Amino acid sequence: MVSELELKQMVQQILTEMSAGTAVEAKIEAPKVESLPGAEGDGLPDLTEIDLRKHCLVPEPANREALMAMKAATPSRIGVWRAGPRYMTETLLRFRADHAAAQDAVFTDVSDEFLEANGLETVRTECEDKDQFLTRPDLGRLFGREAVEAIKRIVGQSPKVAVYIADGLSSTAVMTNAMDTLKAMEQGLDRSGVKIARPFFVKYGRVQAMDAVSEATGAEVVCTLIGERPGLVTAESMSAYIAYGATVGMPEARRTVVSNIHAGGTPAVEAGGYIADIIKLMLEKKVGGIDLKL
Repeated sequence: MVSELELKQMVQQILTEMSAGTAVEAKIEAPKVESLPGAEGDGLPDLTEIDLRKHCLVPEPANREALMAMKAATPSRIGVWRAGPRYMTETLLRFRADHAAAQDAVFTDVSDEFLEANGLETVRTECEDKDQFLTRPDLGRLFGREAVEAIKRIVGQSPKVAVYIADGLSSTAVMTNAMDTLKAMEQGLDRSGVKIARPFFVKYGRVQAMDAVSEATGAEVVCTLIGERPGLVTAESMSAYIAYGATVGMPEARRTVVSNIHAGGTPAVEAGGYIADIIKLMLEKKVGGIDLKL
C-alpha cells in the first residue's frame, strides 16, 4: 500500500514537472498545398481569376496527371481537398465569390455607358422594375403601346432580319458578349447580301418578347441576344434565340437556340458566325426550330 505521504510526494513531483515545462509539444506538419496563383507580393489574389481546372488543391495526389486531366475536362469543383471534415478556406471563399458574381449579374442593370457607346436605343417591357421582372415573367414578354411604336420606328417595317439585345437574367453576359456576337453576325450576313435592321435594347426582356417584336415589325427572322440565368461556373453566359415568322403564343419548338456563349463555352465571335449561318438557312428554307435541319 502506498502511504498518504508517498502519494502526496508523487503528486507534488508531477505538478513540479508540469510547471517546469518538461512536457514536449508534438510538432505536426500540415500537408503541403499549392499556393494561390498571384498570391506572392503585396495584396490578395482575386480568387475569381483563378482557373480551377488548372489549380491543384490535393496535396501529393497519388496520380496528379490523372487528377488534372479530370479537372481539365469539367468546370465542376472536383479535387477541392478538405480541412478535417470541412472545405478549405480557399474553396469556401471561391464558392461565395462565384455566388456573389451570379447575384450581381441578375440584379445589376446594363449600364447606360454600354448602351450609349454602342448606340442602342432602349425599349422597356411592361415590367416596372427588377423585382417585378423576376416575379412576373409574363410581363417581360409584353410591350405597351408606346414601346411597340418605338420598336416600329427603330426597326422599320418588314425587314429580313431584326436583332435586339435583352438583359434577361444576366446583364453581365450581355455587356461581355453581345456586341462581339452582333458584329460577327453582321459580317457573316453581309457577305450574303443580308442586312440586319437597326439593333436596339430591351430592358426587362424575356425570350418570348421576340414574338411581339416579330408581329410589330413583320420581320422574317427575329434574333434576340439575351443573358442566361447565371450559375456558379459563370455569370457571363449569353444565348441567342432565333425564330422564323414568330407569332405571339407560338410553341417553343419553333425557336432555335445557341446557348453557352461565353469565354469558357462558345466564344462570342465564333457564335456570331454560327448564328449568321443559321439565319441564312432559315431565310432559304422558310422554317425554324425543330423543322430546320442544320
